[in-house]
Amino acid sequence: MTMAKKLLHTRYRVDDLERSVRFYKQILGLEEVRRHKSPRGSELVFMKAPESEELIELCRFPASGPVQVQPDLTHLAFEVESLEGFGRHLASLGLKYSDGPHITESGQGIAFIDAPEGYEIELIQEPKT
Repeated sequence: MTMAKKLLHTRYRVDDLERSVRFYKQILGLEEVRRHKSPRGSELVFMKAPESEELIELCRFPASGPVQVQPDLTHLAFEVESLEGFGRHLASLGLKYSDGPHITESGQGIAFIDAPEGYEIELIQEPKT
């Protein structure tokens, strides 16, 4: 029996593809890897974080109707060097965390921001060694 070998990408459907691409580039520093239209007409943009192999597939498919993200349904998590530094980056763009930052006794920190359409983005700062 052949087993799944590795995670390749995760899809998030969006209403405004270009707004979402700008968000992931400007706020998180992701790079656009490729874009194309699927055989059924979905507009697709694949993005990745600089140190990751896995991709995020942003999909615009108007025939599905508007995107309605339920609270606490799903989120993407990214490691950041410093939540304090990332908070300054957000502030320079007129944004702020939607929750946090929270630092645990071990020194790990988490915070959240909201992406377009309401998807949650978790930011994790690993403990300093």
